[in-house]
Amino acid sequence: MIMKVSLIAALTIDRIIGKSNSIPWILPDDLKWFKYHTLNKPIIMGRLTFESIGKPLPNRWNIVVSKNQPIIKKGITWVNSLRQALLVATEAAEAEEIMIIGGGNVYEQMIKIADRLYLTHVYLKVKGDTIFPEYKPNEWHVIFTEFHAANEKNIYNYCFEILDRRL
Repeated sequence: MIMKVSLIAALTIDRIIGKSNSIPWILPDDLKWFKYHTLNKPIIMGRLTFESIGKPLPNRWNIVVSKNQPIIKKGITWVNSLRQALLVATEAAEAEEIMIIGGGNVYEQMIKIADRLYLTHVYLKVKGDTIFPEYKPNEWHVIFTEFHAANEKNIYNYCFEILDRRL
């Protein structure tokens, strides 16, 4: 079965996605969006992203890419390359979509083959050390967009967007 490869990320207007191995903002609605789109699917992440999360995400198949000797943790499949991660996810998962959840280096390599992007645009200026890769808007077709104004729980304006790669 050919599976769709999708990237899911929250990024600022300057494409910042992280600072010191964490996300420099809190948006509860984005966490719900992330959970909704990743549940019951294989998720692929780099080691630093896994370490920042600290544990396997429930009801997902957690695949972590690391060239270092892995820490043995129940609920994690360790691989040493993105190619191996894709093979493992494709062979064993029943889902139709593989979700790439970070970090920066993983996004940089996987955006070249991604079929879909799930983006949360956070209208915020912040310093960071991890950036979402540039992508050419003319190579993508927006299939969903939904703006949300800041409120008491989500203190920044943000917009959910889903883009499919143009054929």
